[in-house]
Amino acid sequence: MGRGKFKGKPTGRRQFSTPEQMMAGTSASRPRTFKKEEAELEEEERSEEESEEESEDEAGAELKGTQGIIQVDNPNVAKPKNVKARDIDMEKTTELSRREREEIERQKAHERYMRLQEQGKTEQARKDLERLALIRQQRAEAAKKREEEKTAKEQKKSEARK
Repeated sequence: MGRGKFKGKPTGRRQFSTPEQMMAGTSASRPRTFKKEEAELEEEERSEEESEEESEDEAGAELKGTQGIIQVDNPNVAKPKNVKARDIDMEKTTELSRREREEIERQKAHERYMRLQEQGKTEQARKDLERLALIRQQRAEAAKKREEEKTAKEQKKSEARK
């Protein structure tokens, strides 16, 4: 089948591994020696670690260069702070931020205002109570007026029957 003007190079073809090849470790993307090389590197690292531990045990005082002479602490290294529960000072309070303090003050002021409101000591509460008293008075007058009208109607009916 014709491909046109340009032909693909044989190096440009992709080779995909089958699951069997991947399980066997013989896939096209990795050489067969990869596992061996990886295992050798791991062995070397283990042997280096063991030799370092042995050398530290044997020659703890021997340090390279000026490390033994000058003790330098790196200020950039974060030192872990292990604080146990028994060491915590319960009386020591942390400083609150300005926003937190203002929020707490706002809540306390609102609670104070609501208490005064319930007791009827604020101006708004006084106005509300006056309004309520006026409404009660109006309702009482309206109830009296209805009662009077009702009694008047009953008297008219009783007179009409007689």
